[in-house]
Formats: sequence, structure tokens, C-alpha cells
Amino acid sequence: MPAARERRAGSTGPFFFARKDAAMQTIATPFAPAARGHYSQAVVHNGLVFVAGQLPIVPAEPERKLTAFDEQAHQVITNVLEILEAAGSSGDLIVKSTVYIADIAHWPAFNRIYAEHLGAHKPARTVVPVSQLHYGYLVEMDVIAAIRGS
Repeated sequence: MPAARERRAGSTGPFFFARKDAAMQTIATPFAPAARGHYSQAVVHNGLVFVAGQLPIVPAEPERKLTAFDEQAHQVITNVLEILEAAGSSGDLIVKSTVYIADIAHWPAFNRIYAEHLGAHKPARTVVPVSQLHYGYLVEMDVIAAIRGS
């Protein structure tokens, strides 16, 4: 049996789970929207930060609803970058992003705004058109990034 896995107690099948050798750290920053459900803004584990799906909520004014897609796209990326900073990472350390947009017609605008924020850095990315997002927002984004120095 591999050293990083243990058999589940009482299991007779090939079910395994990873040992919790390295502690996970949750991230919460006031510079991004507070988690409103049973989740963390981000979790750091094994040199990576996993940022939960972020909506374009203005942290200082959570009841204010941005309506223009461009405003929402800038805000969602800003929220992600603030969480990365709080976790000891940054935009140039993003390795994977997933973006959900409520209309495929917004893809070119998001691509332009994403490039403005990330510059020459081009992480792996998936853009998923969806019929709707929570609270009627037009864009949501989550990322996985490396921690500085890891």
C-alpha cells in the first residue's frame, strides 16, 4: 500500500483516502466578499491556494449590484487577486482558472479584461457559458495558484 494512503476503517473494497499529513489553512480577507455559505474564500494546502468561486461583489458595499459586464469582470478578477494576495500568492502564480459567464457573447470582453489584469501570464483556463449565476450576476471565477516560494 502506498505510504500516502491508508485503507478506510472497515472497508473491504479498494477505497482509500489521503492522510492529512499537511495542515490546510483557510483564507479570509476583508478585501474580498465574505463567504456567505459553508465555504472559505480560499484554502491553502501543499503549496497551492484554491480560491472558491468569486462573484463580482464589491466588498465594501456588498448590497451594491454592478450591472455592466465589464464592471463585473473587473470586480471578480480584483476579488480573486485580493484573496491570492492574502494567501501569499499573486496573479502571476495562477496555474488554472475557471470562469463562468452567463452569456457566451461576453467571452471577448472577459478575455480582454482578463488579459489586462494578468498581462503576459497565461495560465490554463476554462470558460464555461452558463444559463444563469447566483444573484443574477454575469460572471464567476475560481482559481488554483502556487504560493510564493513553494
